[in-house]
Amino acid sequence: MARVTVEGDDIVVRLSLRERLAARRGQVRVPLTALREVRVEPDWWRALRGSRGRGLWIPDRLCVGTRLLPDGEDFAVVEPGTPVVCVELRRDAPYGRLAVSDPDPDRAVRELRPHVPTDRLP
Repeated sequence: MARVTVEGDDIVVRLSLRERLAARRGQVRVPLTALREVRVEPDWWRALRGSRGRGLWIPDRLCVGTRLLPDGEDFAVVEPGTPVVCVELRRDAPYGRLAVSDPDPDRAVRELRPHVPTDRLP
């Protein structure tokens, strides 16, 4: 199962072997300065926006890869039935949202929350 962590100046989504194969990448890195907000979404389906892009999309089983939006992309690693860590990012980031079914979502939020800016700029 994927994990969201802070490593140095980056937010990192580490993927399991199965998820790496589905997404065709080993991890996702986003600058910590791109962080706008972080929360846990208890309803997994509310974390997914847009239409499916590159990745593996098996309804009610696994959603891994990019989600296409009119103004950009999200990156999702979501397993139905699990809470999802939603990391909202600034407009200049490579993704608008990281949506990750982390096995310990509260730990991920605690790790990211101190880095959320208080000015709330877009």
